[in-house]
Amino acid sequence: MQNIFDPATLEIICRLAVALLLGMLIGVERVWAHKTAGIRTYALVSMGSALFVIISEMMAQAYGLGSSFDPSRIASQVVVGVGFIGAGLIFTKDSKLVGITTATGLWVSAGIGMASGFGLYKVSIIATVLTLFVFVALWFFEAKLKKTELYKEQHLDDNQ
Repeated sequence: MQNIFDPATLEIICRLAVALLLGMLIGVERVWAHKTAGIRTYALVSMGSALFVIISEMMAQAYGLGSSFDPSRIASQVVVGVGFIGAGLIFTKDSKLVGITTATGLWVSAGIGMASGFGLYKVSIIATVLTLFVFVALWFFEAKLKKTELYKEQHLDDNQ
């Protein structure tokens, strides 16, 4: 059995930990926004995505480049699987679409996890910062926009 603290295993631990921490950061904002999917959900989606990417890389190494095994197939199925989870979060309530931001946040969190899983730390950190910008800064902008007269007039027309 391999030493758990060898460089290859430490790299795997680092990839999973980065994905987990970045997912947690997004989840914290979702908790502050009083959303159902929070810290644990985002952390697990992000880390789970990283895990599947790591598995696909390890399988590619085990089977070699000459085999018919395509490691990108596993990674592509992560997108499909998270899309399925996201679809279950979207519903209508009183003629309003609810849960779409949570679903897209989970989808992005999966991408962040995949980037971490591939060892693309800069990409995953930048994507996390931009996701938090969307969730935090744009929330304030959207709230101000909804207070404008034009928005209220359009919204009133939609409800009639």
